Amino acid sequence: MTRKIVVTSALPYANGPIHIGHLVEYLQTDIWVRFQKLCGNTCLYFCADDTHGTPVMIRARQEGISPEQLIERVRREHIRDFTGFGIEFDNYYSTHSPENRVFSETIYHGATQSGSIVKREVEQAYDEQNKMWLPDRYIKGTCPKCQAPDQYGDSCDVCGGHYRPTELINPYSSLSGKTPVWKNSTHIFFRLSDYETRLRGLMDAGYVQPQVRNKMEEWFQAGLKDWDISRDGPYFGFAIPGETDKYFYVWLDAPIGYMASCKNYCDRKGLDFEQVWNSGQFELYHFIGKDIMYFHALFWPATLLSAGFRTANKLFVHGFLTVNGQKMSKSKGTFIMAETYLRHLDPEYLRYYYASKLAAGVDDLDLNFEDFVLKVNADLVGKFANLASRSVPMITKKLGGRVGRIDETGQRLLAGLEAAKDSIVADYESLNYSSAVRTIVALADECNQYVDNKKPWATIDADPEGTRTVLTTVINAVRYLTVYLKPILPSFAAKVETCLDSGSLSLADIGTRFEDRAIRPYERLAERVDKDKVAAMVEESKEQSQPAQATPAAPAAAATQLAEPLEPMCTIEDFTKVDLRIARITRAEAVEGADKLLKLELDLGALKKQVFAGIAKAYTSEQLIGRIVVCVANLQPRKMRFG
Repeated sequence: MTRKIVVTSALPYANGPIHIGHLVEYLQTDIWVRFQKLCGNTCLYFCADDTHGTPVMIRARQEGISPEQLIERVRREHIRDFTGFGIEFDNYYSTHSPENRVFSETIYHGATQSGSIVKREVEQAYDEQNKMWLPDRYIKGTCPKCQAPDQYGDSCDVCGGHYRPTELINPYSSLSGKTPVWKNSTHIFFRLSDYETRLRGLMDAGYVQPQVRNKMEEWFQAGLKDWDISRDGPYFGFAIPGETDKYFYVWLDAPIGYMASCKNYCDRKGLDFEQVWNSGQFELYHFIGKDIMYFHALFWPATLLSAGFRTANKLFVHGFLTVNGQKMSKSKGTFIMAETYLRHLDPEYLRYYYASKLAAGVDDLDLNFEDFVLKVNADLVGKFANLASRSVPMITKKLGGRVGRIDETGQRLLAGLEAAKDSIVADYESLNYSSAVRTIVALADECNQYVDNKKPWATIDADPEGTRTVLTTVINAVRYLTVYLKPILPSFAAKVETCLDSGSLSLADIGTRFEDRAIRPYERLAERVDKDKVAAMVEESKEQSQPAQATPAAPAAAATQLAEPLEPMCTIEDFTKVDLRIARITRAEAVEGADKLLKLELDLGALKKQVFAGIAKAYTSEQLIGRIVVCVANLQPRKMRFG
C-alpha cells in the first residue's frame, strides 16, 4: 500500500546566500523525498524563505532598498542554488505571504482562546545611537551560565545554554558597540508550560530521535518558560491584530511558513489543504538542524496544539558541517557558497559524499577534501560509472547495440543484488544513507569482479554471443545499481535511463529483467574530481570573504571585568622553561564531586601523562577521545584532592 507524505526543511533566512553547510539539510531531505517517490509513494516537499525580522530590515536599509525588494532577490538566488544541486521542492514559497499572515493570526487567536496568551512588562534593550530596539541576536556579552565571552543574547554557542538577554553579563549592542539602555515595554507571551504534558506525550510517541529526547528532558527539568512572541516596531513582519506597533516575533511566523507553502501549493493544484495538512491522511515530517531543536521540538508543536492544528509525526534532526575537521572558515576558504561550488565542481559529487557520511543521528558531518576526492573518484567514477563504461560501448560498437539473455551465472549475480533491496530500503527510510551507500558499493565491487573474471574484452571477437550474455548481465547490474543510487544521484540515473532507453526507473524494476532490447550509445556518466578545481574553489572562497562587518568591541568597562584575574607577569626566562608538546587524548572521564573537571590521559608518544582539565562545562568525555591537544610536558606533578 502506497503512502501519502508531506515533508519540510527548515526555512533558510532571507539575509544571505546558501552555503555548503546549509546543503547538508536540503540534500538529506531531497534524498529522502526522492527515495519515497522511488518507492511509488506520494511525497510533497515544501519549503520557503524565512523573511521577517530585524536583520532583513537592517540589510535592506543598508542597501537602500525595501525589505520586499531584498527578500524577492534573495529568494531567486536561493532557488537558483537549490536547483543547481538538484533539490526539487514541490513548492518553494515565502513567509511574507498572505497565507502566512492568515495562519499566524489564526494560531494567535487560537492560543488566545485557549488561555495561553498573557501580557507583561519586560525590560528590553534599546540602542540609542541607532534608535531601535535590539533583538536577542543583536545583543552580545558574557554567557551567564559558563562565562564564555561574546555570546548572543538568547543562547550560548559554547555551552548550549538558553537565557534571556537581561541575564547576559556586560551586554553590548552588536550594531554600535554601546551598552544598551534597558526600557520597559508591554510584550505578549505564549505560556509554553501549559503544554508540557502534551509535549511529553509527543516525545513518548517518538516525535524526536533518542539523542534529542535526552536534550529535551534537560529542558523539561529546567522548567518551560513563557515565550515572548512579540516585538516592538520598527520591525519587518506581521502586525499583531488589536495591538499598536507590535509585531509577531519572526520565530512565531517562520515555521508557519511550512503551512503557508502547503496552502499555496494546494490552492494552485486544486487540492484541499485541510486534507493534506491537517487530516492525518498524509504523514508529516520536519527536517531541521540541531541548532533549532528548541523552537521545533517545543514552541512550534505547542503553538499548533493551542490552535487545534496537528503536529508532525516526527522531527528528523541532523548535525552541523565541519570542513577538514574544523568549523567552516572564511579566512581558510572553507566557508563555501553554493554558487561558488557550482562554478567549479559537479553537484552530484557533494550529493554522493554527504550521503556516504549521513546517518540517522545528530552527529556532525565532516567534509574532508582529501577524502572527498578519493571517495568520489574511487566509487562514483571507479566503480559505478566504470561498470557501465566497460559494457555499453562493447555492445553498441561490436554487438549491434542489443542486449541478449542472461545465463545461470548472471542470474545468481543479479539475485544477490535483488536480495540487498530490503536492507537498502530500510536504510534510506531510517536516514542511514551511509549504510545504504556501503551496501551499494559492496554490490558494485561484486559486479566489477564479475567483469574481471569474465574478461569480455578478450572474448568478444572469438565468442561474440557468449560475450553478449556476459554484458547483458552487466547491463542489468548497472540498471539495478542505478535504481539504488537514484535518490542520491538523479542526474547520473537520468543518463543511465537515457542510455538504456528504459524510461524512469523505480524500485518496482528490481526483480525484472532487461533482455533482448536495443540500447543507445554510451554517454560519460561522471568525470574524475580534479584536485586543482577543489583548490581553485577554496581560493575563490577566500577571495570572496570580504572583511566581515566588524562586530564593535564591547564597552571598555566590560573588557576590564575578566571572569578570572590575571596571574602575575612572567619573564621570557620563565616562559622558555615551559615544554609544550602535542598529545592525543586516549581516555577521559568525569571527576566525582567536581562539576568542571575532567580526568584525562594523554599520549605524548614515548610518554603518557595524567592531567585534570577544567573543561567539563564545554565538552563531554566522549567528545574528547582521540582529540589532539597541547600540554605542558614538564609541569611538576602534584597531588590533587580528586586523585
